[in-house]
Amino acid sequence: MYIADQTWPELGDYVAESSLAVVPLGSTEQHGPHLPLATDHLIAEALAREAADRTGFLCTPTVNVGVSPHHRQFHGTMWVDPPQFRDYVESMTRNLAYHGVDRVVFVNAHGGNVQHLREVGRRLRDDGTMYAIEWMWDESIPDLVTDLFDHPGPHGGPKETSMIMHIARDLVREGELDSARDGGVVDLSDDHLRQHGARTFYDAVENSGNGVFGDQTDASPEAGEELFEAATDQLVRLLSWLDDQPIDDLLAPAHVDPQPGSRR
Repeated sequence: MYIADQTWPELGDYVAESSLAVVPLGSTEQHGPHLPLATDHLIAEALAREAADRTGFLCTPTVNVGVSPHHRQFHGTMWVDPPQFRDYVESMTRNLAYHGVDRVVFVNAHGGNVQHLREVGRRLRDDGTMYAIEWMWDESIPDLVTDLFDHPGPHGGPKETSMIMHIARDLVREGELDSARDGGVVDLSDDHLRQHGARTFYDAVENSGNGVFGDQTDASPEAGEELFEAATDQLVRLLSWLDDQPIDDLLAPAHVDPQPGSRR
């Protein structure tokens, strides 16, 4: 159920029966010469809407701009700074709590958002507002990703390319797959990322001239469909599990005894 398509009385019926919502989040950032800047938020929205359709749970509008300053050297990349991103997502999610939602899954498709969504979830849980967790699509199906691709790449690689081929093939510049591979980095090893145990880079352009990693020529719409179905299945399972949990079991545990004054 997509929240923006409903009337307020219809949503009253929903919150009378259910207390779970999904919030898709991505980014608007460079994904090489072959993929649109919309890649991450297209994937997040497609997965969230599909899982909501299959389960009947509520899906909110997508947060399209995320924490992406590490891609800023490439034309068109948009970003918000981490404190503002956290505050915005927290404020928006508290809206849901006001209407009766007490558990949320952040359906995320951008690695730069992960730690900040975890922090928002902690804030909301620690003050007793709700239970909110971050879910990253490719982390839910790691074995399938490695089975499908020799060089999946952490950004703009064949896994994301395949997903967009499945979701919005007309946005993939398929004539640029060879140049994406040849102008990027196929195998990003630990030696490439560290010097004597320290990460010496901050921005994507420092490691990849065209901003992407992996072998994009391995991508296919068939692989994208397989990834999409497997990730959606994992998300549906997560939503069903979360819906079954008593809210008291999800919120922050009490302080261990003894506490000050507990022997009075």
